[in-house]
Amino acid sequence: MDNKIITKFTIANEQGIETLIYLTKEIARQKFSAILNDSMLQEYIALNFNGETLIDEVNSMSNQWLIVYINDEAAGYTRLTTNGSRPISIDNKKAIRIADFGILSKYNDTGCIESMFQKCISISKSYQAIWLNEYEHNPLISYFENNGFKPQDQKTEMDELPISSVYMIKEQENP
Repeated sequence: MDNKIITKFTIANEQGIETLIYLTKEIARQKFSAILNDSMLQEYIALNFNGETLIDEVNSMSNQWLIVYINDEAAGYTRLTTNGSRPISIDNKKAIRIADFGILSKYNDTGCIESMFQKCISISKSYQAIWLNEYEHNPLISYFENNGFKPQDQKTEMDELPISSVYMIKEQENP
């Protein structure tokens, strides 16, 4: 049987927020549990992925939140935004950021990553560049590189985390 995969926008209703709370917490644990101590990870999750914060973020005009579903089960999420510290090389360009991009590990090889990525690219067509700031050892870095993102020499840290990260940029043609 073929898997039915769909990536769609989410809104700040009860179901959307509950789904985001679950996905954001699980993916943060999956992503950072091996590199952050437990109390730092719990503090990061509590600060960023509670209902109130997520409602504000989903309702922000600067953000677009997507959830990818496989056979009607939530498998991952992404947040596109025009906010955030951007690489110097795109300071004067119309750019959008893939601020969060994560898939529950049990869905890594299902096509969910590709579905969510293609939706991000489609949404970003009117921008000159897409950038992301991801921790250096994230397994998805190679996926982004294979899909046109170029690592930058400029080093930085993850938003609120003391983790070394890398900027990656995909220049758009004819936005």
